[in-house]
Amino acid sequence: MESTSFALPATPRQIAYARSLAVRNHTLLPWDALQDRRALSAWIDAQARMTPSIPDSLPSSKQVAFAERLARIKRRAVPDECFRDRQLLSRWIDCNR
Repeated sequence: MESTSFALPATPRQIAYARSLAVRNHTLLPWDALQDRRALSAWIDAQARMTPSIPDSLPSSKQVAFAERLARIKRRAVPDECFRDRQLLSRWIDCNR
């Protein structure tokens, strides 16, 4: 009896998770990986270990709204660089309360 290995197709949940990882990590999802469950699982494992890039360091919309409200009350402008970094905006808010 000869055993042939058939590649199982990726599940819809795997594909959805892989797409979200590709967006988070700003990378392309290889078409080859979508055709094989094991290949996609290996790609997911590698991408899940990566640290997310820039978007996680951006301030939240609530943080930006609070800073803008403080700026209006204090009649000051929020520096542009604060809108690019969560920690900088947090420090600006702390100093201008």
